[in-house]
Amino acid sequence: MNWPNHGGQPEKLKQLFNIKMDRELLDFSANLNPLGPPSWLKATLDEHYEKITRYPDPSYSKSILSIADHEGVEQDNVLLTNGGAEAIFLVAKYFENKKAVIVHPTFSEYERACKHYDIDVEDIFYEQENSFNLPTSVIKEKIKENDVIFLCRPNNPTGTVIAEEDLQLYLEEGKKTETYIVVDEAFVDFLPTSIPSLSTWLASYPNLILLRSLTKLYTIPGLRIGYILAQPTIINVLKNEQIPWSVNSLVDAVIPKLLEDGSFLENTRAWLSEQSESVHGILAELDFYISPTQVNFYLLRDKKHPKRTEELFYFLLEHGILTRHTHNFKGLNGEFLRIAIRAKEENERLIAVLQNWRNES
Repeated sequence: MNWPNHGGQPEKLKQLFNIKMDRELLDFSANLNPLGPPSWLKATLDEHYEKITRYPDPSYSKSILSIADHEGVEQDNVLLTNGGAEAIFLVAKYFENKKAVIVHPTFSEYERACKHYDIDVEDIFYEQENSFNLPTSVIKEKIKENDVIFLCRPNNPTGTVIAEEDLQLYLEEGKKTETYIVVDEAFVDFLPTSIPSLSTWLASYPNLILLRSLTKLYTIPGLRIGYILAQPTIINVLKNEQIPWSVNSLVDAVIPKLLEDGSFLENTRAWLSEQSESVHGILAELDFYISPTQVNFYLLRDKKHPKRTEELFYFLLEHGILTRHTHNFKGLNGEFLRIAIRAKEENERLIAVLQNWRNES
């Protein structure tokens, strides 16, 4: 079957499974914040509407300053990008024709970008039977043989977080061999405050490159907002590879205000903490496996019927709930579903359908 490569594509799934286009589906396949976009955003976009008649500031100076202040880094550590996807492809360009390691299961765009730039990729895998922990000894050896290691923290699709001591080990080993560690922090804003971003590590580790995205937190994937944090020498090289005016004027206008909205982030973390505890607890009682996630999505599998995941996907779909298949996540082979945490009423509907599945199975 020609499964979609990403979540958040209900129309494509309706076509694939001959579902009427006007039928409502609750979309648990995209890891977006149900509290967003912020209530003020539409008015702000309207306020800056006239900017579409002019070219953006090619240096994006206000946005860069805002990001630098927000992350506690210098402005020359920042490159604004057209979403996280452009950030991934620009970084892959930096390692063109070299050797990389990708740790799976993870976001598919790392591999796609590496293939685009003729990077020789070696796959290694999280230890599924060990709570999706990293094979640290394997990675330590691979650092000696490769130019770059791609990691996702928190990882998509597991929601797990690489321990700081493991990352420090990789970065220290990488210093010895001039190997870079690329860490995608697209979902870092959903983490508890006890797990901060790695942006403050840039001063200590010149071989660290961070990828960030604002689209998940603020529920604005259509606006495409991302950025790269790295050493100035790296940023300068990437900037020269980036197409001119990659980011549009409306995005440039709203970034400072997005980053200033601390209450939105606080409300998001409060919602997520409450809903995660409730959803995970009930699903555990129903005897479903849940990956040890710390963010707004998780992997799910029926412990009683682990080989019936695709059947469970169809069951949920028939009951108006769209989840994310895992057929194109290496190492998962479609044996799990990735499910987002949504608003309270939506989570309750999901749980009710899963209760029906349990009763019928």
